[in-house]
Amino acid sequence: MRSLRIALLYNLKANAPHEPGEPVDASAELDSEETVQALQQALEDGGHQVLPLEGDVQLYPTLQRLRGRIDIAFNICEGHRGDSRESQIPAMLEMLGIPYTASQVLAHALSLDKAMAKRIWMSHGLPTAAFQVFESPDEPLQAGLSFPLFAKPVGEGTGKGIDAESIVRDEPELRVRLRSLICAYRQLALVETYLPGREFTVGVLGNRLAPKESPLSGRYDERGFHLFPVLEIDTSPVAGSERGVYTNRIKSDIPLAINYLCPAQVDSAIGLELKALAVQAFLSIRALDVSRVDFRLDAAGKPHLLEINTLPGMNPTISDLCIMARAEEFAYVELVNDIVRLAARRYGLDT
Repeated sequence: MRSLRIALLYNLKANAPHEPGEPVDASAELDSEETVQALQQALEDGGHQVLPLEGDVQLYPTLQRLRGRIDIAFNICEGHRGDSRESQIPAMLEMLGIPYTASQVLAHALSLDKAMAKRIWMSHGLPTAAFQVFESPDEPLQAGLSFPLFAKPVGEGTGKGIDAESIVRDEPELRVRLRSLICAYRQLALVETYLPGREFTVGVLGNRLAPKESPLSGRYDERGFHLFPVLEIDTSPVAGSERGVYTNRIKSDIPLAINYLCPAQVDSAIGLELKALAVQAFLSIRALDVSRVDFRLDAAGKPHLLEINTLPGMNPTISDLCIMARAEEFAYVELVNDIVRLAARRYGLDT
């Protein structure tokens, strides 16, 4: 592929705006300078010219000035505020007619709203735990939901709002948790059947091929997808009540304190099912180029979809997608540049 002029768009933790009364993990989704530098180096190693830009309120006029001098944007912006904040930069790029990597506006909005994603999966017959969305902490619990339950904000990532108290075992615990979540995160709360089994994640790279279109490379199957080895998230090394819960504290503060088992030691049939469900979950919300799909097993060992991340973390050391790639010797520079190649193909920039 020819050299491209790439705008690398990101939101750094160090540049995050802060609001009074925000939760302590408000900036957890945002990226580190290490991640941005690694992405820039990988793109430059791929032969591209890279312009790093913070995805803040000044980005739109900046991109207006740069139109015609950018071939494509590599977007990892999580956004700062709003219920569909991951869709804001893609919407901006659509308005300006600038091609960009990863999913479009709708898929990012659905991915961030876990309840909406679950509704779509249910409509496609895909397995996901029964759930209820609470606007108020005093709403009655729907029939069919029984304790223990798992409660979390409906529209957050990186484990925000998930801690040792997320598993609720009775009505009083549920009401206390709902009040805490709704007040702290100023959004709806998602309550779903607690799944006590093992936790896995599957990385998806690619797009469904058009007729007569060939895979990007030998890494991709005839459908156009590369499925990374299944990764198991084992939090057992963490002592106390966090054990068994992939909390924000683990993800943000002590990511190397748990076990990332890749390839996961899992029955081959379960492994194939996880990968098949990952592609179906990806396609059902119209995701593009790259995503990570999270699962948990129920008491009978059946996989259930937890959520899909259409902007998976790209830190070369600790991000789940990069751990999976490393497990099969898929080099970071190739991973990053394959995401560009996939997007460039969609926009006709790959010749």
